[in-house]
Amino acid sequence: MKQENFNQQKKSGRKPKLDPATIRYSVSFNEVEHAQFLTLFERTRMSVKAHFIKVCIFDKPIKVITIDKTMSDYVRKLTEFHSQIRAIGQNYNQVVKALRANFSEQKAMTYLYKLEKVTKQLSEVYSKVLVLTERFEEQWLPK
Repeated sequence: MKQENFNQQKKSGRKPKLDPATIRYSVSFNEVEHAQFLTLFERTRMSVKAHFIKVCIFDKPIKVITIDKTMSDYVRKLTEFHSQIRAIGQNYNQVVKALRANFSEQKAMTYLYKLEKVTKQLSEVYSKVLVLTERFEEQWLPK
């Protein structure tokens, strides 16, 4: 009798998986990152953190952003240039008011003519910058 029981295999326990997950990765968080992770995990109301991580990795699109130093420099310089143009516009209004208030009409017109020439040059530079920016956007920004 003992021999018969020994030869029979018991069929209790967990059924083996067809495709078991055997590859593991380890991630370390600092305190702030761990708090953010737990906040996101609690919002999903999932019960297993590993399932939450899998959903985050495989079910949501991941965007890869590459930062080009020349592109960021160009954008920074363009922003500075634009702010300088606005400042020039404010100064332009103040200069015109000062010319009208402090000089004779003929002298004010002379200075305004010179100011108009410089403004035309500035306008040409600004239009060139706009063309370069449009070319930059067409070449580097995704559609």
